[in-house]
Amino acid sequence: MQLGNLFTAGGIVMVPLLGFSILAGTLILERVIFWVRILRRQERLVREVLVLYHNSPQAAHLKLKQAVDLPIARIFLSAIELDQPTPEEFRLALESAAQAEIPLLKRFNTVFETIISLSPLLGLLGTVLGLIRSFASLKVGEVGGGDTLGVSGGISEALVSTAGGITVAIFTLLFANTFRGLYLRQIALIQEHGGQLELLYRRRSERKGVSPYAST
Repeated sequence: MQLGNLFTAGGIVMVPLLGFSILAGTLILERVIFWVRILRRQERLVREVLVLYHNSPQAAHLKLKQAVDLPIARIFLSAIELDQPTPEEFRLALESAAQAEIPLLKRFNTVFETIISLSPLLGLLGTVLGLIRSFASLKVGEVGGGDTLGVSGGISEALVSTAGGITVAIFTLLFANTFRGLYLRQIALIQEHGGQLELLYRRRSERKGVSPYAST
């Protein structure tokens, strides 16, 4: 069966399912681009910044400014740009900035969850409508060709709509879980690297007679 005929056979519920599939595909593409950009640049940036900060906070600051489009760069900058904070203030700045980045890292999660939940329900609705159509085509004592066509059309609508809803849900769920895994990994990395930066700052601030922002 051709795609157009398959869509028609699924009945009215195929319209919102098509909308869900287009929406999910668009958002998935945006998230793929977002995560690829982060994963390609972040690890190298963090290593360079931590080495630079150990020797020269000013150089680390300039390096972070060049990568301000990355969440972890903005988190580090929020603490480094403070005016001679205490170690506790430095830590709080890192934690607050990390919390502020969470909505960006979890972006579209609610939309994905909605699509995953509603798509099978729409498929089930299509199943019910198809069965209603099939039973409405049956007439007691009549088994002509027209009745058979109506019954088969209703059954086709029921099966196609169910398959369509499940397909959209599975497709979206696959990517949604992948993005959730990347988000959890990112949070762990932010905590790890933030702790490393905080430790470097504490060591610098504890050196007697040496400002945390003075080059060694």
